[in-house]
Amino acid sequence: MLVRGFVSESIKRLLKAMLATGLTNPIVLTGDIHSNWVARLLRDFDDENSEVVATEFTGTSVSSGGNGEPEAAIGANALPHNPHFDFYSSQRGYVLASVTPDVWTSTYRIVSEVETPGSEVETAATFVVENGRPGVSPA
Repeated sequence: MLVRGFVSESIKRLLKAMLATGLTNPIVLTGDIHSNWVARLLRDFDDENSEVVATEFTGTSVSSGGNGEPEAAIGANALPHNPHFDFYSSQRGYVLASVTPDVWTSTYRIVSEVETPGSEVETAATFVVENGRPGVSPA
């Protein structure tokens, strides 16, 4: 998860290398930071209109750290200052990825009560990355 103001030089070099390869829509998978995120990784995080280099899908674990909540303090504090984030939830669950030659689909599944056996599992959000089109869109 890349937050404005906290992008290291090594990450900047990695994003520059991704651009240099000519790939049109790389995917980065990240986890477990006890929350779910979807982000557009930008050439320049200080410019919200900057070129999209890749899409990052971050997933939580299904059982660590209690039940979670739709938006914990970290999300409430980070989202207004990071317009490249397209989704956040600290509810526990997992991410399903479906990949075809034309589209990558990530579906965020959440468990309502990790501590309660038999709790319902529901879809919180689904996002797609289309082949040849950088960035992410809600499904």
